[in-house]
Amino acid sequence: MKALLAFSRLIDVITENIGKAVGWLILIAVLVSAGNAVVRKVFNTSSNAWLEAQWYLFGGAFMLAAAYTLAQNEHIRIDVVYGKFSRRVQHWIDLLGHILFLMPFVLLMVYFLVPYVAMSFRSGEGSSSAGGLIVWPAKAILLAGFVLLAFQGVSEIIKKIAIMRGDMEDPTPYVPTHAPLDTAIAEEKGA
Repeated sequence: MKALLAFSRLIDVITENIGKAVGWLILIAVLVSAGNAVVRKVFNTSSNAWLEAQWYLFGGAFMLAAAYTLAQNEHIRIDVVYGKFSRRVQHWIDLLGHILFLMPFVLLMVYFLVPYVAMSFRSGEGSSSAGGLIVWPAKAILLAGFVLLAFQGVSEIIKKIAIMRGDMEDPTPYVPTHAPLDTAIAEEKGA
């Protein structure tokens, strides 16, 4: 189990570094968007390439940060149901969800995206819009995002099993994010 936990920590470090780095893509997308808007209004001209660059940047940030979001335990879940269970049951729900839903979906996406990206790269596929960008880098980012998510899924499975076996402490103990209304009001009043 120690070797698996070391592998999991390596995945977590890579995921965290990539997740934090791609946050800058949002800023770049905003600057490209603002620059494009200014050029369009001031010079009455625009470019499909700049519009597509915005989409690529935003898509890259979203896809490449998905694994980091999973590592931080920030993916959306039904807290109303999930929060009613003991932490042990929550670990089982997470483990089974990762094994039965996340991993099959992610691996299927990787399986289909590899030839999809390869074909786009070999053909030099370009945008269908005049003056647009080449398409394969955006498709490659999609593939990279799912590969990262697959590795992070493996890391999460390893950690869940280790936590349930008592081989490690729970790094993200669940705390309900939405307290019942009565509790929230009482806490605000200092009761």
